[in-house]
Amino acid sequence: MRTLLTGGTVVSMDPAVGDLDRGDVLIEDGVIVEIAERIDVPGAEVIDATDRIVLPGFVDTHRHTWQTAFRGVGADWTFAEYLAAVHGTLKPHYRPEDVYLGNLLGRLEALHSGVTTMLDWFHCGQSPAHADAAVAALRDAPGRSIFCYGAGFRTTDPIDAEIRRVRSTLSADGLLTMALGLRGPEMTTMDTVGDDLSLAAELGLRTSVHIESGSAGGRPIAELLDNGLLFDTTTFVHANGISDEQLRMLADAGSSVSISPDVELKMGIGWPETGRMLAAGLRPTLSTDDCPSAGGDMFATMRTAYVVQRGIDGGLRSRDVLEFATIDGARACGLAARTGSITPGKDADLILLRADDLTVFPANNPAGTIVAAGHPGLVDTVLVAGCVVKRDGVLVNVDLPALKARLIESRDRIAAAAGVPLDGTWRPRPASE
Repeated sequence: MRTLLTGGTVVSMDPAVGDLDRGDVLIEDGVIVEIAERIDVPGAEVIDATDRIVLPGFVDTHRHTWQTAFRGVGADWTFAEYLAAVHGTLKPHYRPEDVYLGNLLGRLEALHSGVTTMLDWFHCGQSPAHADAAVAALRDAPGRSIFCYGAGFRTTDPIDAEIRRVRSTLSADGLLTMALGLRGPEMTTMDTVGDDLSLAAELGLRTSVHIESGSAGGRPIAELLDNGLLFDTTTFVHANGISDEQLRMLADAGSSVSISPDVELKMGIGWPETGRMLAAGLRPTLSTDDCPSAGGDMFATMRTAYVVQRGIDGGLRSRDVLEFATIDGARACGLAARTGSITPGKDADLILLRADDLTVFPANNPAGTIVAAGHPGLVDTVLVAGCVVKRDGVLVNVDLPALKARLIESRDRIAAAAGVPLDGTWRPRPASE
């Protein structure tokens, strides 16, 4: 089980390995074992990486994948309209099979665009069957996925039994693992937050929580710290408007952050806090959030984060942004020992990008080119744990026409049941109105 990638431009994201203008990568049993200018291994399967940039796969640290069928419908929505539409109007009509199709097609889309590791922040769990369908879809997609089970909103209901049930079906170290989506101080009591964190610790689960400055009198992080509930196993999503003092609290605790720059900007959530997070000692990670409102690829996400912060202070470097999308994301998911860089001993989660495509040719500065001009059309080959899941621009062993037809049927049924159009003319009315 040896695979040799030959002749590519290697952007390793590992300072000890560095970058190679022309390099080979040797994989044995799904693990990277050597990176060098030239490697001679008779009998290995050879993947010609000539005119390709070899890069660790992207890591998306926060995506609501179940919403895939309604891509683009909410391009003009505010955040309040999104909540009213997706959670108030569409979600009640989702059946388990709808969740399965949304999660499967969404995960395949992420793989297609080079996202080898993805945290699926699931909040469509109207029943155990809905959660099981989401898990089944992630299992059927050949990526490295984290099922982050968000078990409730604005409730104090106990979640122990359901979280334990799902946790018992998933391994701790396979391609599909689990995390807990916290309700957090915005959604429930501090006692409930503490109970949820204790459950996560008992089950060995990392946690993720949506947070912003409007909760807890504008000091949600400080309140968590005061209650002994700030840990290095929690990723804080968005964090728009959080004070510098509280950002430093996150850094001191070893917590991680996930920004979704496209959604945060266009929905009016707030300016992405990339620069302020860096100044506080945090390494931001990147996420696409939701596809009814924004694109699902990491190239667009990187570029928005990059140009916005450059416009604010001119200080952000393209290499930093590429780190956000790879090794920093892996750290936030607790997977830095397994993925996020091209390093001997790590799993071979790799992507090959076309450097001969006219949109990026000549790729004189590979890292800068990826951030400034990259797009999903460049993704030629994708490997997850050494297994080729996309080759020559096509996903392997996936019947996309059949799956697309099923997703359209699902979308049409939900839209008809909810009584909503799909042409972008629907402006849902927020509950506050």
